[in-house]
Amino acid sequence: MAEIQHDLFPLIRVYKDGRIERLMGEGVVPAELDPETGVQIKDVQIDPTINLSARLYLPKNLDPVQKISLFVYFHGGGFVIESASSTSYHKHLNLVATEANVIIVSVNYRLAPKYPLPIAYEDSWVAVKWVASHAKGDGHEPWLKDHADFNHVYFGGDSAGANISHNMAIRVGLEKLDGVKLDGIFLACPYFWGIDLIDGEAKNLDCKNYIEKLWAFAHPNSSGLDDLLINPEKDPKLSSLGCDKVLVYVAGKDPLRYRGLYYKELLLEKSGWQGTAEVVEIKDEEHVFHLFAPKSENAIVVLKKLVSFLNQSKA
Repeated sequence: MAEIQHDLFPLIRVYKDGRIERLMGEGVVPAELDPETGVQIKDVQIDPTINLSARLYLPKNLDPVQKISLFVYFHGGGFVIESASSTSYHKHLNLVATEANVIIVSVNYRLAPKYPLPIAYEDSWVAVKWVASHAKGDGHEPWLKDHADFNHVYFGGDSAGANISHNMAIRVGLEKLDGVKLDGIFLACPYFWGIDLIDGEAKNLDCKNYIEKLWAFAHPNSSGLDDLLINPEKDPKLSSLGCDKVLVYVAGKDPLRYRGLYYKELLLEKSGWQGTAEVVEIKDEEHVFHLFAPKSENAIVVLKKLVSFLNQSKA
C-alpha cells in the first residue's frame, strides 16, 4: 500500500504516489427533474477550457411574465471535497428553490490540491461574471434570460462556500457588476479563522491545528491564517462588502461558530459597512447539520429563515 503524504481525515488523503483519496462528498445525483418538488435541474458549462460548470435549479409553476430572484450558491468541503452535483446539496437546494421560489446557480469550482487556492475563488468570480452577463442580454442560458430578476441577486454557501460567498461579495463591492444588484449573502457555518484565537477557540486546539493544516494544504502559497481570504478582520476593505443584508447561521457544537458570531461584530461595529446583519445560532447542532438532515426540525428552522431572507426584497 502506498505511503500517505497528507492525511486530512475525515476529508481527504494524498499518497506519495500522487493518488488522491477523497473520503467524503463523492456521491452524485443526476441532473433531472426532482419528483418531490417539481424543481427542474440541469448542468451547464460556464467555461469548458477550465472545466468550470454549474448546476441550475428552476422551480415549477413559474409566471411567464414575473421574474424571480436569483441565488448563486457555492458548496462547502474545505476547498478539497464535494461538488455542485453532490448528494449533500441535492435535497437542500431543491427545498430552497421550491420554498423561496428562486432560481439557483450552484457553482462547480475546481478543488485543491490539484487546483490549489486561489483557483476556487477565481473560478467563482468567472461564474459570477457569467451569471451577470445575462443581465444585459449577452448570456445564452435561457433559464436565466427568461426568468431571473437581476435586481434581486443573492450569494450563499456553507463552510468553505460561505467563505467564497463573502469574498465574492467583497469583489462585487470593489468591481461592481453591470446590471446586477446584490441584495444579500447567506453564510452557513462560515469557514473563517485567524492566528489570534477568539472566545472559546482556545479550548479546542485540535481544531485549530486541523484548520491550520487544511488551509495550508488547500492554499500552499498563502500567508497563513491571517490571509484576507480566511480572516475578514484583516481586510482593510471589509466595508466594501457589496450588499445591504447579511444572514449568518452558526451551529452550537461547531468550533467555527465563534468566527460566525464575530463576523457580525466586524461588519457592524468595526468596518463601517452600512448594511444590516443577523446571526442565528442553532443550539446543540454540528457543523452544516442542515445538509445531512435537511428535514430535521432545526434544519427546517434554518430553511424558513433563509426563505424569508431571500424574499425580503419582495416584501
